[in-house]
Amino acid sequence: MTDTVYVLNGPNLNLLGLREPAIYGSTTLDEIAGMLEDRGRELGLAIDMRQTNYEGMLIDWMHEAQAEGAKAVLINAGAYTHTSIALLDAARAIATPVIEVHLSNPKERESFRHTSYIGEAAAATFEGHGADSYRLALEHVAATFA
Repeated sequence: MTDTVYVLNGPNLNLLGLREPAIYGSTTLDEIAGMLEDRGRELGLAIDMRQTNYEGMLIDWMHEAQAEGAKAVLINAGAYTHTSIALLDAARAIATPVIEVHLSNPKERESFRHTSYIGEAAAATFEGHGADSYRLALEHVAATFA
């Protein structure tokens, strides 16, 4: 097992900082990546941060995390959270712990966002803390899967 944590980001998260800042905040994905890299170094973890708008790519990256012996996968699947049984199956298919991350709290938003398929297979979920949701998830990985 490596000390690498894959941080996978789904559709529209490349627009963080611009997209609906009242919901998602003004922090960009690059800024989140920098914060995670800094905190990861303090915790002895390497960060492999990725973003795609394609469901299949997220699945391929989850499989890659398993094949590469990653310590964990943090995933903000965006809207795929509420629609993708394929991501649920991928999370169940790998032994690598999967941690669900959300900037907002989906349970406090539209009713269609209340269901999280990825959450059914996640070892933990961090939501509603803005960019700090990622940091809290990373710290959980360091404390739980050391």
